[in-house]
Amino acid sequence: MEREAEVGVSDVVLVGFESYVNVELDTEQNNPKAESGPDASHPALLQDEDDSGDGEEDDDSGTDHFNTEKSGTQLQRCERHGGVNPGLPDTFQTSHLLFYERFKAYQDYMLGDCKPSEVKAFTADYLEKVVEPCDWLALWSTNFFDVLVEVCDLDLKDLKACVKLVLPLQCETRGCELTEEAMKSLLEATQHRLPLQELLVVYEQSGDFDLTALALEHLRFFYTHIWRHWDEEDEDDDFDYFVRCVEPRLRLYYDILEDRVPLGLVAEYRSLLENCSHCFQKFSTLRRGLSSDSDTELDNVSMVEGLKLYDQLEAFKRKLHIIENPLLRYVLGYKGNASQQCVQSRGPRASGMKVVHVVTASCSTTQLQSLLSDRLLPLCPSEDTDIQFYRDPVSAVEACYQGDVVIVLPGIYSVSSSIFLPDSISVEGFGLPDEVVIEKKDQGDSFVESTGADVRLSNIKFIQHNAIEGIMCVRQGTLTMENCVLQCQTTGVIVRTSACLTMNRCDLYGSKGAGLEIYPGSVCSLVGNGIHHCKDGILIKDFANELDVMPSITMENNVIHNNEGYGVILVKSNNGEPHGAHQDRGDGPSGPTAEDQQKEGVTDPTDPTSSSSADVQPESAESSGGADCDTAAASGSKWRFIRQLSRNKETSCSRAVQDLMDHQIFVSIQGNQFRRNGMGDLGTFFY
Repeated sequence: MEREAEVGVSDVVLVGFESYVNVELDTEQNNPKAESGPDASHPALLQDEDDSGDGEEDDDSGTDHFNTEKSGTQLQRCERHGGVNPGLPDTFQTSHLLFYERFKAYQDYMLGDCKPSEVKAFTADYLEKVVEPCDWLALWSTNFFDVLVEVCDLDLKDLKACVKLVLPLQCETRGCELTEEAMKSLLEATQHRLPLQELLVVYEQSGDFDLTALALEHLRFFYTHIWRHWDEEDEDDDFDYFVRCVEPRLRLYYDILEDRVPLGLVAEYRSLLENCSHCFQKFSTLRRGLSSDSDTELDNVSMVEGLKLYDQLEAFKRKLHIIENPLLRYVLGYKGNASQQCVQSRGPRASGMKVVHVVTASCSTTQLQSLLSDRLLPLCPSEDTDIQFYRDPVSAVEACYQGDVVIVLPGIYSVSSSIFLPDSISVEGFGLPDEVVIEKKDQGDSFVESTGADVRLSNIKFIQHNAIEGIMCVRQGTLTMENCVLQCQTTGVIVRTSACLTMNRCDLYGSKGAGLEIYPGSVCSLVGNGIHHCKDGILIKDFANELDVMPSITMENNVIHNNEGYGVILVKSNNGEPHGAHQDRGDGPSGPTAEDQQKEGVTDPTDPTSSSSADVQPESAESSGGADCDTAAASGSKWRFIRQLSRNKETSCSRAVQDLMDHQIFVSIQGNQFRRNGMGDLGTFFY
């Protein structure tokens, strides 16, 4: 079966697990086992005992990487603490498996290349190979009780086990009373058949039940965190379920576990899951109640209601797919977090007094004299201005009211919390940006968040370490930055819908995502900046629906260079228009497509010179290349990159800049230079 190209992320979880936006466009031809790290010396999960003697002496907790020739179990004991029944036996510790262990188990042993409709059959076949058929003890664990049972047989077709109660009764209850007779009645009601994922294998040191415990853990995790009830309802069932659904959901689970996803996005995702599940239940109930040969008015009404529920269900599934797929999450972005509650503006002081907040750990007399003569006296011409001193910038900003000024003296200031700017204030460094450094080391959604009507930042260097959402986010209002340096680690500057950013003479670099993300409806003025050594230089999100207003962008005299992907990339709707590959005017074949570039890791180092949009001469022939990259959108939509590429580097750059100039989102674009961007100067992501 020919698989369609899927989106993978080779280094989100294990290799440089820095950000949920750190994505690589990958195809199924790449070997995902490379992500699993150096596990060639570890015996496979289904390996025979005679073939596993070369395993290393690693004794990792809760993994399937163990040598089956060793005497005794290689799994740790999960001890029970605080229970009302101390006599209840311990179980195996299997809930702390690493990403690559689950990845390998699902890909190589449990699911392979099965379709959604084949998941249950493949899972049953996997369990038949590794689970002991009978005569082992387990805890039947539910939300209300844990009861010791003995497994007598397996019904793998329904993923259930036939059990009998161990007497005398050994159980632990939570908020209920349970007697031996009541438990016998409960088991009789289930015909002594229990779901395998509700069984926890009782710990034994012999090692005979290690594979059984691991297999049930993989089963339990799959049906708890990966499988969706609507997966097998997909009309297009002819696809690799592991590649399309399992891998991205597994990656997202570990991204969330490692705090690599903004909290607002996590809440949105869980809310979508709950709403989608509720909608699917209503749709399934309504569908079961419809008669295939009835044409009554009631059935007609139910049919209309069913169509509405189906449309809602598909909308929920599309939103879930965007969040689950790392590439789509990156290029389409997340707008739900923009509505999160921000720090409220304090407005002007009741007294009308303005305050200058000075931030310094210590200063010399020379610095103090210079501060007085150069800044304080011009800012305080009258007696209605107060001067207050602080040791860190967060405290100074939190004390600000509308119209206040914060002056940060030279020094390195480490902050542990986000900096919120809800009021119209000015924060300026007293010195060069490299002398006034604010760095954030502790983890959080963002570093600096601006919501004030008129916020100004100048002469400061911001260093980001563990922010998830970006080094700076303009959620609303206007932010003006001048002569600042932004050393990013995850995402760079984000300009949300209806926000306004003016960025002059700033230097931005190091982002694992885009250096600048511009959302629909925002206004950006970029003059004289350097944006370099990022995943992409500028990501413009011209998308969504009819209600979205296109961003308005001014780009003048910027230098965008040495970015891994594109200098500028636009996200656009194709509106059903085909986009073919165009050849350059000239002899010989056109350059390689974007897909070829990505497969071969090709960049174009042939000409280190820059191209300037100030000297663009329009070409009579189009020079652009196209490469389609299908992904697994539930709606069946096609996504593709169209990249500008030419055999002649200089011509390509000029053509890309000309296309930028022609785009209606740009108010003004002139004097910009594009240099050595790995995939080209302009890329367009069509969806």
